[in-house]
Amino acid sequence: MIAYFGLFASALIAATILPMQSEAVLVGLLATGDYPVTGLLAVATAGNVLGAVINWALGRFLLMFQDRRWFPVSQDQLARAEAWYHRYGRWSLLGSWLPIVGDPLTVVAGVLREPIGPFLVLVTVAKFGRYLVLAMATLAWV
Repeated sequence: MIAYFGLFASALIAATILPMQSEAVLVGLLATGDYPVTGLLAVATAGNVLGAVINWALGRFLLMFQDRRWFPVSQDQLARAEAWYHRYGRWSLLGSWLPIVGDPLTVVAGVLREPIGPFLVLVTVAKFGRYLVLAMATLAWV
């Protein structure tokens, strides 16, 4: 049970703007052979999607503070992110699994008020797909 909690926590934290590598935890647990693959995939995906939802919620409510001096994004940066998101649309959320750009993308989706339904579907597909490919590669190698 502790292993599942650790995997969930690492996946959740990895999906936020905090640095964490959930892939290493998943690979380690898969390599032991002690846990069902489907359970590990479900837990990792759930944690990572919840982290993305936290980002979405932060983005959704972040704009209330855009007139404050401490606001972390300039109007120019916000306009560029908005233009990029409008250019590629909600389908860009399929890239939410990507390192560096994936997490900010989920924040931008919240800022631009992407509805939670399509957000959840696209992010879940992306996050699960990444973990599935990683699990298949790990199991082929171990």
